[in-house]
Amino acid sequence: MPLALYALAAGAFGIGVTEFVIMGLLIDVSIDLGVSISAAGQLISGYALGVVIGAPLLTIATGRWPRKTVLLVLMAIFTIGNLACALAPDYWTLMGARVLTAFAHGTFFGVGSVVATGLVAPNKKASAIALMFTGLTIANILGVPFGTWLGQALGWRATFWAVTLVGLAAFAIILLLVPRGQAEPEKSKLSADLAVLARAPVLLGFATTVLGYAGVFAVFTYIAPLLTEISGFGEAAVSPILLVFGGGLIAGNLIGGKAADRWLVPAVLGSLVLLALVLATMTLTLHNQVTAVLYVGLLGAAAFATVAPLQMWVLEKADGAGQSLASSFNIAAFNLGNAAGAWLGGVVIAHGPGLGAVTWVAALLPLSALGVAALALRLDHNPALGEPASARS
Repeated sequence: MPLALYALAAGAFGIGVTEFVIMGLLIDVSIDLGVSISAAGQLISGYALGVVIGAPLLTIATGRWPRKTVLLVLMAIFTIGNLACALAPDYWTLMGARVLTAFAHGTFFGVGSVVATGLVAPNKKASAIALMFTGLTIANILGVPFGTWLGQALGWRATFWAVTLVGLAAFAIILLLVPRGQAEPEKSKLSADLAVLARAPVLLGFATTVLGYAGVFAVFTYIAPLLTEISGFGEAAVSPILLVFGGGLIAGNLIGGKAADRWLVPAVLGSLVLLALVLATMTLTLHNQVTAVLYVGLLGAAAFATVAPLQMWVLEKADGAGQSLASSFNIAAFNLGNAAGAWLGGVVIAHGPGLGAVTWVAALLPLSALGVAALALRLDHNPALGEPASARS
């Protein structure tokens, strides 16, 4: 794999730390800024909203720029946003800085996926995407725990100062390692790009991503209460168990990428089936501490085994023009799935059937994604079905 892919992974690492580290610092932020824990929690929702809105807007705005320039501008936005977080004097300034930082997220992974596939042979495209996303998985295993410790020891602002330095380093690495070939202007027309988004297979690809990943976050958002209230672990055990989840993320990510390189459609369908099975059977395993830990790792593996196949699936559906925009929209779809899954899990807990049912209810979501993917495959075999009625007559 070319060194440029590791430059993209460095950027993904920084973005991953910024997205998730706030979860471990909510109490510190709430005390320092004089807001409630629930208000501090909205900093997570604000970031997700920034990804969903920013991904299409920034990708459209930079659609005719050289991709290397786009990546550098995004890392500059990311760095400035984290600097603003570190300096934020009040809650709403911090919220605005979080949203600004999130704007870089979707477009970076969207454009980065296209750049990654252009750096390798055709039979290694999904593995290249997976390697870039490895930066995100390492952020969860190493970056987030270290950032949480740093923020608790030296104050939450210290974490954002550290991530600002990560952004500067990622900017320099991308500048040095991403090849000049990615510095050519994009041959992109907005009308053509938007027309790609209107294709039924592309829209179905987005829907598959939303439903598949909603199943992951319906459970992962509430993993701490699942482990403490059902499995009987103490709160201190949750963080070490999440390291098992992180190990599963890395393994599933790399395996999913390699599988998608060889058999894209089976990889998409198979990873969704695996995710549904893990979620459904997890309901039975949480009552035993050994199997609960095992299944936390399996959940991580099944969750990220879907990422490279789903991203590659949408890139193939876009097929040429509009790939950067379609890829960025799919990153937004992942984040929309995160938000929808967290909301659904909360509804199941608050209004029934309760915490113990979250896993099997979550399993219904990747099963729904399978149905959407099957419809997309049917359209592949009979493209006329995806055309307007007027076009078929």
